[in-house]
Amino acid sequence: MPEPYGHGSGANLADILERVLDKGIVIAGDIRINLLDIELLTIKLRLIVASVDKAKEMGIDWWETDPALSSRARRDELTRENAELRERLARLEELEPGRAQKKEAP
Repeated sequence: MPEPYGHGSGANLADILERVLDKGIVIAGDIRINLLDIELLTIKLRLIVASVDKAKEMGIDWWETDPALSSRARRDELTRENAELRERLARLEELEPGRAQKKEAP
């Protein structure tokens, strides 16, 4: 006789999740909205479910360079932005050297 729903399903779910994360799964789909044979909107959806190690193995590591997801990426972005602003400020000071000195004096 089969087990009632819910009994033992925790182990089955854990096994399934482990297998999916180990192997990875890709779900892809496109949504297109047309009006009188004129394409108005196209949405391409891609969903990948995998462990971080498996994703890196597949060459997927975008979260490491996304400033919204990685503190290191955010820090790198701020460092780059700071360097760019310092360069711009130096160029402006070269264009008008007397003006920058006047602002420093009280």
